[in-house]
Amino acid sequence: MYRILIADDEKGICEGIVKKIDWNAIGYTVAGFAYNGVDALEKAEKLHPDVIMTDIKMPFLSGLELCRKLHAVMPAIKFII
Repeated sequence: MYRILIADDEKGICEGIVKKIDWNAIGYTVAGFAYNGVDALEKAEKLHPDVIMTDIKMPFLSGLELCRKLHAVMPAIKFII
C-alpha cells in the first residue's frame, strides 16, 4: 500500500478528504495529517510518505515551498497540490 500525508490548514478539509475517498480500495493508507507547512515537513521527514496532498496556502510554509524542500531531500515523493 502507498502511504499518503494530507496537509491543509483547515482540519475539516483534511477530515473531508479522508471520508470522501475509499483509500484502501485504491491502494493507499493515510499516514497522517498536517495543519501547517512546517508540521507537514516534519511529519514527512518522520513518516516517509509516498505521496503528499497539500494545500498551497498554509501558515509558516506554503505548500509550494513544502514541495521544493521535500523534493530536494526526498525526490521520490509525489505531490498533489
